[in-house]
Amino acid sequence: MPHIHEKIDFTVETFIVYKDRVLLRLHDKYKIWLSVGGHIELDEDPNQAAIREVSEEVGLIVHLVGTVPLSESTSENFMELLAPRFLNRHRISPGHEHITFIYFAKSDTDLISPQESEKNQECYWFSYQDLDNPQYNLMPNIKFYAKTALQELGEKT
Repeated sequence: MPHIHEKIDFTVETFIVYKDRVLLRLHDKYKIWLSVGGHIELDEDPNQAAIREVSEEVGLIVHLVGTVPLSESTSENFMELLAPRFLNRHRISPGHEHITFIYFAKSDTDLISPQESEKNQECYWFSYQDLDNPQYNLMPNIKFYAKTALQELGEKT
């Protein structure tokens, strides 16, 4: 989706864990390893955006991990959301920034099938050891989030 605002946008990233691996994708434009994610559209909340982006980009049905708070509110105009695991703000270009909701999710499969509208993206299921391999040149924040996702959700082998 195009930018909603010229100076700042809200985005989601989802670190998907299957067994003892975490999925990262090589970004087409930036040529760096990132999680699955993208912009939050005007008609959706961050939870919906995280699930939609995963479905579009890699064709997985995931379960976001966390707890939706119990609320005593019964209003049809109010809904509690699953909180992101992390939240950050980062510069994309000199005049544009993103505020990113970072979610962790589990998948029941490692079979990736992106929608045809998605550009070809190289995806790889990283083991904990792979995340330290210098050949991937992972950004420190991506490595931190991916390792944390594996520590919290990965199957211990």
